[in-house]
Amino acid sequence: MANLVNLENVGKSYGVQPLLDGVSLGVGAGERIGVVGLNGGGKTTLLEVLAGIEPPSAGRVSRGRDLRLAVVTQRTELPEGSTVRHTVLDPLGITAEHQWAADPRARGILTGLGITALGLDSPVGTMSGGERRRVALAAALVQELDLLILDEPTNHLDIEGVRWLAGHLVARRSALVVVTHDRWFLDTVCGRTWEVAGGRVEQYEGGYADWVFARAERARLTEVAEEKRRNLARKELAWLRRGAPARTSKPRYRIEAAEALISDVPPPRDSVELLAFARRRLGRTVLELEDVTLNMGATRIVERETLRIGPGDRVGLVGVNGSGKTSLLRLLAGDLEPEAGRRVQGKTVRWAYLTQELHDQPASVRVLEAVEEIAKRVVLGKQELSASMLLERFGFPANRQWTPVGELSGGERRRLQLCRLLMTEPNVLLLDEPTNDLDIDTLQQLEDLLDSWPGTLVVVSHDRYLIERVCDGVYALFGDGRITHLPGGVDEYLTRRDAALVAGSSRDKPDLSREVPTTRRSAAEQRAARKDLARLERRLDALSRREKELHDALAEAATDAERLLALDAELRAVLADKDDIEQQWLEAAENAE
Repeated sequence: MANLVNLENVGKSYGVQPLLDGVSLGVGAGERIGVVGLNGGGKTTLLEVLAGIEPPSAGRVSRGRDLRLAVVTQRTELPEGSTVRHTVLDPLGITAEHQWAADPRARGILTGLGITALGLDSPVGTMSGGERRRVALAAALVQELDLLILDEPTNHLDIEGVRWLAGHLVARRSALVVVTHDRWFLDTVCGRTWEVAGGRVEQYEGGYADWVFARAERARLTEVAEEKRRNLARKELAWLRRGAPARTSKPRYRIEAAEALISDVPPPRDSVELLAFARRRLGRTVLELEDVTLNMGATRIVERETLRIGPGDRVGLVGVNGSGKTSLLRLLAGDLEPEAGRRVQGKTVRWAYLTQELHDQPASVRVLEAVEEIAKRVVLGKQELSASMLLERFGFPANRQWTPVGELSGGERRRLQLCRLLMTEPNVLLLDEPTNDLDIDTLQQLEDLLDSWPGTLVVVSHDRYLIERVCDGVYALFGDGRITHLPGGVDEYLTRRDAALVAGSSRDKPDLSREVPTTRRSAAEQRAARKDLARLERRLDALSRREKELHDALAEAATDAERLLALDAELRAVLADKDDIEQQWLEAAENAE
């Protein structure tokens, strides 16, 4: 079957530096492709060339006849003076209330993205940037499409919204090309990954975990000189295998290869050592809220609640948009005063607060100067870094460190803001949506620093991967005035939210499109699935052994053309069998859970 879109030797430049150089690739029907790479590396440009928004500087782009295509980028604008109804429903011919009520698909999409609560007749011109992005996304999702192209669709969605969007995209038949830094989303949705780097696009099978494995394996096999990047990739892979083995879709024989690759990699954090260090630096008391009440207008955030955050605690805070997570973080930081109760801060606490707002430096100040204005050197755990070294860790190479702040992109300014905070050597970090505007490589660098950072951490984030990666405890705001501890983490949060929706349906029957229903298999079914897994793994082992034998035989038969053809035909059959067995293994693995 022909591809929906093909790029043939495509180049695209803005100024001297090419963002795309000799790129050839295609998007097939039904494929779901995740695009990753450094900020400013050409990801959005690739999407715009694919969508026809930008013409290539060189090469050729071809699209299928009558291709039904929708694209939502960070530059997508909505019509002036339009409403939600005009933008999303009118193009479908839904103009009357009874039509809206009779269209569960459109209603489910608007509810899943949290737009119904805004009102169908709300003007988009008065909405926040995040609300407008969600309306633009809904306008694309309601259409019947062959290809959907999305740039950072999870920005401005809460954890439930991200989960709903992932489930919706997996259920669609249309092809998808998506740029996102949300690694859980990549793993859940995407079957292939494109990495944009240095003007090229490297293609990998699988989602984020598979991409990390492939990148680390390629670095090992070719002895790449980029030691820093290889170590980060291997460390990330170690966490993926130890902390979240279900993330990777690889069969056992590939998992064993991954475990061999990371056998000498230590766990990401030595929690005992970090806790002892934190207690020496912070003492017993860090931040405490005692019997506090906080309201924001008519919204009750917390009522007569107590929260104690101790030395070395790593806390993730979750909740739907508008539940008051940022307000609670501001209360912890001392920016807000409680209406009742009190806030207690330890005497040795030096906190740093990363807000969602960018605090720009004068445009003429250079990046390195902006950081050295805070300090020349910093000690983070056992690491002592110069200002220049820290900047390099966060994606500012030496030549970029002399760039005036006024010339930085939004993502670069966010990274600069984070570097300036870390240079103050805080022992308490409060982070509000730290993943906004950061690419995956920068997120890995941040997580690497936090792994050895012996302080107290409170994170508000819609990125469940980050919370699971750097936090040891999760608390939630459910809108009941309480701060609820969740021993089961993000999964428990989503389960409780689903239960609340189901319980509420008997009273006012809200649209439950945000719910992702799950069915519990019987013990007998799980035992049968595990037997299937064992059988399939034995078959895969046999096929792998035969594949190796055939490769050896091909090398020995280099001068025998007839034997080469026979061996090649058998090898192709073995590889086809392996692909088929792998697919059966994946299905059996789902049934065994």
